[in-house]
Amino acid sequence: MAHADEYHVHRAKILTPSFYVLLFFALLGFFFIGIRFVKGIGAVTNLSDGYPWGIWIVYDVATSTALACGGYAMAIIIYIMNRMTYHPLIRSALVTSLFGYMLAGLSVMVDIGRYFNAYSFFIPSRWQPNSVMFEVAVCVMAYNVVLMLELLPAILERFISSTNPKLKTFKKIAVKIYPVLDKALIFIIVLGITLPTMHQSSLGSMLIIAKSKVNPIWHTEFLPLLFVINALYIGYAVVIFESFSSSMAFNRPFESEVQRLSRVIPYITLVWLCIRFYDLFSRDQLGAAFAGDYPSMMFLAEMMLISGGSFILTWKQFRSSPRMLFISAVLLVIGGAWYRFNVYLIGFTPHGNWSYFPSLPEFFITLGLVAFEILGYMVLVKLFPIMPKLHTKKA
Repeated sequence: MAHADEYHVHRAKILTPSFYVLLFFALLGFFFIGIRFVKGIGAVTNLSDGYPWGIWIVYDVATSTALACGGYAMAIIIYIMNRMTYHPLIRSALVTSLFGYMLAGLSVMVDIGRYFNAYSFFIPSRWQPNSVMFEVAVCVMAYNVVLMLELLPAILERFISSTNPKLKTFKKIAVKIYPVLDKALIFIIVLGITLPTMHQSSLGSMLIIAKSKVNPIWHTEFLPLLFVINALYIGYAVVIFESFSSSMAFNRPFESEVQRLSRVIPYITLVWLCIRFYDLFSRDQLGAAFAGDYPSMMFLAEMMLISGGSFILTWKQFRSSPRMLFISAVLLVIGGAWYRFNVYLIGFTPHGNWSYFPSLPEFFITLGLVAFEILGYMVLVKLFPIMPKLHTKKA
């Protein structure tokens, strides 16, 4: 399983102007998190009994976990479909997945009203295994551990290749652990594919029980399947987005593997769109989807973004252009995220005269967590062999 020769440490300064900008927003977000824990959740949010979750759940959990599915999507195409040509992309995808899922877990802790009772999760007698939320929590926490183990070889390789005498002890430990971890990695990868499949489907299942509160355009028994497929094409789009952003930020050639990877996305989105329209047709909701009112406009926006981003990738000349690949990835990421916002927030209407719009602290906390995620990625790729080795081969 070892492919250490495919990766390298990106040698560059860590303390750059962009580092300090991201650090500022991260600290600002954590400042408001501190206020939340000191003064209560009502001090920093516009949440209510009608809207018990806002953008912290809708984006930081329901959407950001999909944006963090690059590692999951790449594991499927590499280890299930045996396309080892894409293996150089796996570590950078795993890093984004790790930070995305860690921040999803943190967001839940911030969002929970009685956070001080969170320890109950570790007491089996207090579990509620029939709860969809329980399954999501278990899978997210377990997947964080799996992602750490999948990235551990990169850290061990850094110590193994080190010539620093001060790291001699760590080097000896790494040399002993690495072969054992390498043998166990196949079982870890199986878990890394199973767990996201379970909790992505569960994120869709959560809204099935809210039939009277979710707009019929989005409420369907197909939600678990739609969420899993949605996570896949978002995951591949994020890999393209990350690759292009890294090539621009770090002055690297654009990875040729990404151009080949882009061919997969139109097939996945076509399956998703077919299920989506079949569901609307079978439930007699096509008229509502094209009625021209506000929910219809939100539906059409998600459809145009997803189908537009996918359509670009059906043209060979566009797939060979890094800029067009980037545009396609942006459209797919926004469209896929828009769909989840539609399901969880825009199409969600509680009974009574309730309204919700995020407060500034809610925005800043979300922005701070995203900034922290990007900051962590920038630091890790400059310390450990995560980035694919440089090449210029074209697809």
